[in-house]
Amino acid sequence: MQSSQRSPAAQAAAVALQVWVRAKARLCALWQAAASMRIGIVVFDRVDLLDVGGPYEVMLTASRLARRDGAPEPFEVITLGLTTAGVAAYGGLGLVPQFALEDAVGLDLLVIPGAVEIDRVLADATLIEALGALAAGVPIVASVCTGAFILQALGLLTERDWTTHWEDIDALGRRAQRPGSPRVRWVDSGEVITAGGLSSGIAMALHLVDRFAGRELALRTAHQLEYCWDPSGAVAP
Repeated sequence: MQSSQRSPAAQAAAVALQVWVRAKARLCALWQAAASMRIGIVVFDRVDLLDVGGPYEVMLTASRLARRDGAPEPFEVITLGLTTAGVAAYGGLGLVPQFALEDAVGLDLLVIPGAVEIDRVLADATLIEALGALAAGVPIVASVCTGAFILQALGLLTERDWTTHWEDIDALGRRAQRPGSPRVRWVDSGEVITAGGLSSGIAMALHLVDRFAGRELALRTAHQLEYCWDPSGAVAP
């Protein structure tokens, strides 16, 4: 029906609806712009450096680009350790976490990286217990590479699709008693997101920028990093 054929009351209702829709969209945009997600990235002895540095750099770059535009920063990124004592990544590079796991508050997203010797990490009962206590209160938990083994140990892969490094997917499948998704950069299961190996953490982090701050910022962040990002998450066979 053309607007000229509507009754005055119907036309007024249509106009009111359009005003309401526009107002709601603006309020949602303002709320999203004002809400900065607090992201904690875990570090521990012999952690894979790229698992940590990839997501860290993506989130920092996305926030820097937003700030350059005069917009609020969408992400606050902090590093977490069992304590605030320094740790050595695989190969020996030193990392100093900003906060202890038990002192991390207000997190919206927790990122758990992996390690070459993941069984050694899993054997650290104090670390796993602290991660479990923290993860229980965080809305979204993500892993990079063999960090998915930690999620499995915490019971976070039950009845969920997941992925990890292609070299480890069968081993984790046996532990999880559920096959993973091979040859993908990440799997987003809502509250739990898992990434493939190493550089897939960059791809997953760009997906998180896309999910929480929009495709445009994600693409600009990838371009700023000079990283070829496929929003589908696919990996060439």
